[in-house]
Amino acid sequence: MSAQRDHILIVDDDREIRNLLAEYLTRQGLRCSTAADGREMKSALEQHRIDLIVLDVMMPGDDGLTLCRNLRASGSKHRDIPVLMLTARGEDMDRIIGLEMGADDYLPKPFVPRELLARIRSILRRARALPPNLEGESESARQIKGLRFAHWTLDTIARHLVAEDGTVVALSGAEHRMLRVFLDHPQRVLSRDQLMELTQGREAEVFDRSIDLLVSRIRQRLGENAREPAIIKTVRNEGYVLACTVEPVLETDDTEPQT
Repeated sequence: MSAQRDHILIVDDDREIRNLLAEYLTRQGLRCSTAADGREMKSALEQHRIDLIVLDVMMPGDDGLTLCRNLRASGSKHRDIPVLMLTARGEDMDRIIGLEMGADDYLPKPFVPRELLARIRSILRRARALPPNLEGESESARQIKGLRFAHWTLDTIARHLVAEDGTVVALSGAEHRMLRVFLDHPQRVLSRDQLMELTQGREAEVFDRSIDLLVSRIRQRLGENAREPAIIKTVRNEGYVLACTVEPVLETDDTEPQT
């Protein structure tokens, strides 16, 4: 029996682009569906098991950034589906905004289909290489409600931080992914290359400075002293380390994070 093909959903208001990409990816062994807008995307997600969404940013009505943010919202049953964003915008700030909305990769137009295929395969490999406690549909993931560290808890369901006094601190998609990487590798030095690979992948063309920016913002969320951080420390010439222990908060734990 042949292995099931990965199912890609292409969302773009340009019918010619949709059809060309679907035809090319189908020839490469992938299964493809297409949608012209957010309404059709929602319908496709309800009808099929989608493995990855190729999402154009510039569309009438709800644009790609809005649709991506809605996918990643707390309570969305499709929030774990990887998203690769396509856009004519190529500025660094636009890339960062797209990644903060929860995109897994960002490919500016024009591009060659072979590069799109390479990035799709890379995202799918990374998604399948996640540790068991990061897999959205695994039994262990359903049991873990949060990760407790220092004086904080990361609510892994709502994807926000909870302080000891119950104060909720919101996180962007990029901040959540980065913090989750640190919490899954406590007391281990992670280089910028490793952080890029574990969050977006080398193919995402995320520059080193964006890693430093994300770490700085997470420290601010944690109320860290910028000059002498105690939770996420800088290791000179090596990278960063989460310098504390991490404990899971399970569904049966009476001290689970507040929402």
